[in-house]
Amino acid sequence: MEPEKPRSAPARVIDATRKGAKAALGTSWFLLRIMVPVSLAVALLGWSGALEYVARFLKPVMGLMGLPGEAALAFISGALLNNYSAIAVMGSLSLDMRDVTILAMMSLTAHNLLIETTVMRKIGSSAAKMLLLRVSMALVSGFVFNLILPASLSKMPFSVAASASRPVFLDMLGAWAVATLILVAKIGVIVLIIMIAQRLLEEFRVMGVLSRVFAPLMRIFGLSRESSFLWIIINVVGYAYGAGVIEEQIESGRMKRTDGDLFNHHAAICHSLLEDTALYMALGVPMFWITVPRIVLAIVVVWAERGRRHYFRRSFRAGVA
Repeated sequence: MEPEKPRSAPARVIDATRKGAKAALGTSWFLLRIMVPVSLAVALLGWSGALEYVARFLKPVMGLMGLPGEAALAFISGALLNNYSAIAVMGSLSLDMRDVTILAMMSLTAHNLLIETTVMRKIGSSAAKMLLLRVSMALVSGFVFNLILPASLSKMPFSVAASASRPVFLDMLGAWAVATLILVAKIGVIVLIIMIAQRLLEEFRVMGVLSRVFAPLMRIFGLSRESSFLWIIINVVGYAYGAGVIEEQIESGRMKRTDGDLFNHHAAICHSLLEDTALYMALGVPMFWITVPRIVLAIVVVWAERGRRHYFRRSFRAGVA
């Protein structure tokens, strides 16, 4: 039997691209099946006024964060959708920069919960645990920020409340449809690029190099060295877009499901450091307050989970505990 001839570089690129495109198709379909219905449901809730009704019950909680009661609407919008939604609501309220910084930290910690929690569950984490972790950490961080943020930030106005009228239903639906089409296109392109890039990096053995380079940082974070590339992905393009890579790592056996769950503990608190940080910095929020605390909190959460697993081993099972 003749030994297999080594493939040429172009052939390897084509093969990796083909495999990446095939994986991207499945991942994009999975994300869209979640995102589109959730987005429509939230749009309908917002149009009906139901979100404002829910926000009234959170006014006492907002007071603990030093925020006005109506700030609850911004937090809910971000929790159900994304940071863009939270910022849009912030712009319609009377807030100063101190309020916005607190809300930014809370929204960065707990946003897009319905979609990202579903993805985390598919990868192997408990949906209830991830949901509770993110919401509780958002509230804790908001409370702590209210205690330690400099008072000088409150002297910087951010927005003034504007009277808002309910849009016509068909206008709302049309705006949602346009935004959703843009989202679908964005998802398709980003996921395609990520999955092809992953296949190429694996084919040309760059993944091993990345793992070695970032291994010391992963140790500090309490994560496995196999998490290096995943960590880069989720902080460049976000968690949902990088979910396909995480699932691929687990299904191929390159990452244990328990390590994937541990990675979710980190990602639940801190991801999309590039885009989301730039987004809030553009509004005037100081970079330090929306980067360093998130990284530190994620480290604390992961090491606390590792300690829990060590001392209560029988209580852990990926996807349940």
